Formats: sequence, structure tokens, C-alpha cells
Amino acid sequence: MKALAAYRDRDRILSVASQIRTLPMPRAIRLMEVCGGHTAAIYRYGLRQLLPAPIDLVSGPGCPVCVTPTAYVDHAIAIAALPNVTVTTFGDLLRVPGTQKSLNHAGADGCDVRVVYSPADAVELARSHSNRIIVFLGIGFETSACTIAAATRDAVRDKLMNFKLFSAIKTMPRALSTLLSNPETRVDGLILPGHVTAITGTAPYEFIACDLGIACCVSGFEPLDLLQSIYSVTTQIVAGRPQVLNSYRRAVRDNGNALAREIMNEMFEPCAMTWRGLGEVPASGLRLKPEFAEWDAASLINAPATTREHPGCRCGAVLRGECHPTECRLFGKSCTPESPIGACMVSSEGACAAVYHYQLADAI
Repeated sequence: MKALAAYRDRDRILSVASQIRTLPMPRAIRLMEVCGGHTAAIYRYGLRQLLPAPIDLVSGPGCPVCVTPTAYVDHAIAIAALPNVTVTTFGDLLRVPGTQKSLNHAGADGCDVRVVYSPADAVELARSHSNRIIVFLGIGFETSACTIAAATRDAVRDKLMNFKLFSAIKTMPRALSTLLSNPETRVDGLILPGHVTAITGTAPYEFIACDLGIACCVSGFEPLDLLQSIYSVTTQIVAGRPQVLNSYRRAVRDNGNALAREIMNEMFEPCAMTWRGLGEVPASGLRLKPEFAEWDAASLINAPATTREHPGCRCGAVLRGECHPTECRLFGKSCTPESPIGACMVSSEGACAAVYHYQLADAI
């Protein structure tokens, strides 16, 4: 905590906020943070209240639980209902609503659904329960992909044929390309995800500045980090010189983590992936390579024929930055963290959950 004290220093925070307010902004500026951790921090620290009125912050598709579609949840529930199958997952995914029920409800109905803290835990479970098929629900972005790849490689190396991966791993660049290329999306600048970029490096985002003319900055997760990144992006916009800058150099190198990417490339290949709010995006996901097909859980059972979103849920629009969570008529009424109707209300990194918990937080 001592190391983070400087990034939470009141005087420094207010100083950067003051610098942002002095920038000459001839028009409204819309910035999108592309990480659920950033969304939670922005509301937790009351950073929106420190910004001048022309700057509007909106959330993007940066929460891995939020962008996991209903169809994947339904398919995972169908797998969990198979005999001698144990489904393992990170805790938040349990509460994401499917068409009829959640994985939590499936567990209450008698399916063996367990929370693990890492994919390596699921591999160890397969090692110690050779009479059961252990399925790990692999969701997340590049940050999670490398750990899932490493754990699956261990299962392949040790010939643990009862370990299966059901992948919904997503990669960020193609999704951002799809989102930002939509003429209905109005975004002037991006706060890029720190953890993801620690793996990928900054190069995959260069097209955003060069081809789309949108200013970018990689940010950390403390209040000073985020305000410095907002200042960086806003300065680029005011100057008319969009770039991809890195304000999180204590954790992110411009070339990322080559070893992590090597492990991912060893185990996975790109594939089309469906995102909540964006639909199917080509080459935006990762699946096991054909030589590892025996460890792929997708073939255990076909996906359910029909899947359905709640008709009143606006999570898709929230993830596209088209509406604020409070503009959903379900928000805080029938949809709460205790009883979520939409995926964005489940995870602490979801925009709806962040607003629900922190919208009344005082400014620093």
C-alpha cells in the first residue's frame, strides 16, 4: 500500500484535475475506458466529479463477465447437466443469467458446479478426480488467456484426458475495431486496458490512432493514473494529434510480455467469437488448436438451439457506450447486484454494478 500512496495523494490528484480543467476544449469530448477495472475505479474514487463538463466518460466492452453472451452460459449449463461432469469457473460467472437460469441455479438443481481461483486449480481437480470430467469455463481477455493456456498445456503434457476447456476467451483489438468502425459510436479517445496491454504491448492498438484518428492512452488503476491518462488523451484531442501513449510504465512495456504470448500462440488459434453487445466479431476469440481437440469441451454436447436475452435489459447498449446504466429502466429496481437481470450488474467490474455501488460516492 505504501507504494501506491503517491497515486492516491490528494494534492497530486487535484493538481492533475485542475490541469485538465484548464485545457481549451471547444466542444464536448467523449472518452471510453476499455477495462472493467477502470470503470470500477472511476466510480469508486468519484473521478467523474473532478472533470469539467465537456468531458463525458462512457464504459466500453472491458468487463470479461459482462461481454460473455447468454448463449455461452446456456451451453455451459447444458455441459454441467451431463453425467460425471464437474464444471469449474471463476466466481462471478456463476451469477450471470442464462435464458432460463444461471450456473448458480444449475448447481442448486444438482449439477456439480465449483468455483476455482485459477485454471491450474481445475487441472489439479482433474488430476485428483480421474473418474470425472473436469470442465474449466475459460473466459477473459489476453490477461487470462496466457494462464489458461499454461494450465491447459500442463493437462496436455500429463495426458489428463478428463480435463476439458470450454473457451470463450476474447481478444480486444478486433472488438475495438468493430465498435469504433460503427458510425453510431461516437468516441473521441480511449483509456486502454493496463492488464491486457501488459501482455499484448501497445502495437495492436496503433491502428486506432493511425487509421481511425482516435487518441489513446494505456492507464493504470489508481486515481492519479486515470486522471493522468485522461489528461493525456484530452491533450491529444485538443492538439489534433492522436497517438497511442503509455502512462502505465511501471507495469506495462510497449512490447508487452513475449513469453505469455508465446504460450498463448502454442495452444490457441484465433476464431470468431460472440460478444454481448457486439455480436459475432471475426478473429476476436481464441480456441484450442486442432491438435488439442481432445481437450476441448465444446464437443461434449451441442449448444442449446434457442437462447434469449431479457427483453428489458440494456447491457448491450451500455457495453457499446450508447447509454448510461441509470438509463435502463431495470437499473436499481428489478436488476440489482443481489438479483441481477443483466450481466453488467454481476461483476464488480461491470458498469451497472460500479454505478450501483459508487454513484453516490463523494469526490476526492
